[in-house]
Amino acid sequence: MTELMNYLEQAVANQASDLFLVAGGPVSIKKEGRLCPIGVSRLLPPDTASLINKIYELADRSPEHYTTTGDDDFSFAVPGLARFRVNAYKQRSSQAAVVRVVSFDIPDWQSIHIPPQVMDLADAPHGMILFTGTAGSGKSTTQACIIDRINRTRDCHIITLEDPIEFLHRNQRSIVSQREIAIDTADYLSALRACLRQAPDVILLGEMRDAETIRTAITAAETGHTVIATLHTNGAVNAIDRVIDSFPGSQQTQIRIQLGAVLRTVVSQQMLPAKDGSMIPAFEIMHMNSAIRSLIRDNKNHQINNAITAGRAEGMISMDQSLSCLYREGLITKETALAYADYPEQLQRQL
Repeated sequence: MTELMNYLEQAVANQASDLFLVAGGPVSIKKEGRLCPIGVSRLLPPDTASLINKIYELADRSPEHYTTTGDDDFSFAVPGLARFRVNAYKQRSSQAAVVRVVSFDIPDWQSIHIPPQVMDLADAPHGMILFTGTAGSGKSTTQACIIDRINRTRDCHIITLEDPIEFLHRNQRSIVSQREIAIDTADYLSALRACLRQAPDVILLGEMRDAETIRTAITAAETGHTVIATLHTNGAVNAIDRVIDSFPGSQQTQIRIQLGAVLRTVVSQQMLPAKDGSMIPAFEIMHMNSAIRSLIRDNKNHQINNAITAGRAEGMISMDQSLSCLYREGLITKETALAYADYPEQLQRQL
């Protein structure tokens, strides 16, 4: 256990985002987007098996699901150190794990460059707010900051459905019920259906994976709840396409009408390397207005990007506009801006 604790302590001390335990190389951490070895020698399969068994002991969790399926997601805390989110998996017939470091304290939104118009979503009285982006783009942290603001400023019952739970929220003005999939409830769909009978004001849905979960989430938003949900896509248009394409063709017209009515905002984010060596987020923000609602209903999603670009006065910003702002503020290089742009040729001309 001492060896594992040493690696966890080094990851926290170095402000790493992840710790990697994979046979064939040394124990490594990811810091500011770069992989850095912290182990002296290459790990062999027995080494990774031993370390992962110790993680399960530390988490007081049975490895049965992992050994049966080859994958497992869970979280645990080390008092006085940090919380950790673990994805254990098998590769090349050996055991491996990636351990995400999660601070006990919810970070200050200004220090991690979340724009005020994203934090203002905490005031939404009802409707659906979607957060999109690839794994590691900072969606969970942004959502945690918004939930924290709701918790501190409103009298609400907040229910979070997560797999696994990352940030812990202590009751402030609100009551926060945090449910972990596969531990506190069977799956997202059954948890969401039960949630509607638990008098929620705000529902955080860790992931919308299938049509039934999406349909239930839309129903929750229609009935006056604020639903904050996650989709693993890039960009507002792709998020809308993903929701609609989850349903059979015969149901898509109805879903377009419902989505146009309940959707409030789509936030898409990417994590970029900053000039100072740290990582910085870029945000695309699409607020619903009558023009975008009409485009969704009329199946003209390809025109939404133009509506976002034209909606600056309403608090909207496209990904390329966000990248341009970060470049002009001197936070990222021109090369980084172009590498992450949706339309690099257009952005090149603007810069």
